[in-house]
Parts: sequence; structure tokens; C-alpha cells
Amino acid sequence: QVQLVESGGGLVQTGGSLRLSCTVFGRTINDYYMGWFRQSPGKEREFIIGINWPGISTGYADSVKGRFTISRENAKNTVDLQMNSLKPEDTAVYYCAARQGFYSDVVRSYDYWGQGTQVTVSS
Repeated sequence: QVQLVESGGGLVQTGGSLRLSCTVFGRTINDYYMGWFRQSPGKEREFIIGINWPGISTGYADSVKGRFTISRENAKNTVDLQMNSLKPEDTAVYYCAARQGFYSDVVRSYDYWGQGTQVTVSS
């Protein structure tokens, strides 16, 4: 059974930083494209950034460009999301997800999901 577990969420002030981690249990992530999504109340879940198995970031939303970065350590089965210059509009539940194959920003194309971690940015 594959399980994704996110950690690192919390409350931060505008302009601050947070680092989220996603650990995958039950299967190696070597063959998986890993993505981070977020969902705010009343909004659809949206793709924000992803990374392929060699560790090259291959997709990100304009809203996080230049502020968020993604990295992965295949040996540790982890994917991290570094978030800088946070804004109140970044407040959301953040999810990591895995899919076989290549880049996709489509929610339903992902095979596995974490439970989510709350990020709140105060103004």
C-alpha cells in the first residue's frame, strides 16, 4: 500500500517562509512524477509545482513562480516544497501527489495523494 505523508505546515506571517516535506511509504518514488497541489476553501484543488524523477522541476503555476521551489531525494523517498515570500493568498491545504509517467497538472491524473497539511499566512 502506498502512503504519502506531508509535514511542515503551520502559521507564518506575510513574507515568511515554510518548508513542506512529503514522505512516500510503500513504494519507491523513482518512477513517479511528484506534484504539489493546494486547495483553499471554496476553490478547486490546483497544481502549483512538480518534479520528475531525475529531479528537474518541470512545471509550476504562475502564482508561485520565483517564490516556491521543489526538490526530491529519491534515496529517501521524499519531496520537499520550499515556500518563500509567502502571501495571505497562499493560505490553503497543501497536498503532495504521485503519478506514473510525466508532467501533468490535472488532479485526476494522479494516482496517490497525501492527507494534506494546512498552511496559513497571516497579513
